[in-house]
Amino acid sequence: MAGAPLSTARRRIVERLQRLDGATAADLAQQLGLTGAAIRQHLDGLAELGLVASEEVARTGGRGRPASRWRLTPMARSLFPDRHAELTVELLDLVRDELGDDALDQIIDARTRRQRAAYDLALDGSASPPSDLRERLERLAGVRTAEGYAAEVVAAPDGDGVLLVEHHCPICDAATTCQGLCRAELELFRSVLPEADVEREQHLLSGDARCTYRIRSRRDAAAPPTEVAVGVTGPAARGAGRV
Repeated sequence: MAGAPLSTARRRIVERLQRLDGATAADLAQQLGLTGAAIRQHLDGLAELGLVASEEVARTGGRGRPASRWRLTPMARSLFPDRHAELTVELLDLVRDELGDDALDQIIDARTRRQRAAYDLALDGSASPPSDLRERLERLAGVRTAEGYAAEVVAAPDGDGVLLVEHHCPICDAATTCQGLCRAELELFRSVLPEADVEREQHLLSGDARCTYRIRSRRDAAAPPTEVAVGVTGPAARGAGRV
């Protein structure tokens, strides 16, 4: 969840809702020892963060206005302990130990093929395909950011190509255990950018603060050198034939 940490009161509300099949503001006020007004204010704040949602339910006996019953949203799961990273590392270790490195490589290759298909669709499958390499890179950065890599495209300070910078790695623990994932990532970028040369220049696992890829257009690299114009006069022309 983005934003500042929850206040103590909001954390208590979230933890209480985790244990209940929904609750009204009145229920929460009674259980947590807060006023109904305070509870409703906190619930509205949690709803703005996307952590809770409400639905109207009929009151017992069918009399009076329906009550709002509050529940946690799937986004609220991010507030509680999550062992996905540890599970992934454990599974990678098990595949290597039980089936061998070749089997692990096959799994990584299969994942890369699936990513390639998804990236090709994102980059070229729209009604308005990218017009140039820079636009393709911007779209690729958008896909990677959606996957948690906080990616951006920036101009190379030395003017040699552009840089695809990933400020975060959501699979860092898994990549530390299995660096074939990093190899596959580089190969993936090269396959979805056939018109460019792609080199990794910074690597989180090597101690850098981020992963950075330098992208050079092959069209630019293949451009012929500028020739001396025909009909040049002056000293340069007179000396052109000298060895």
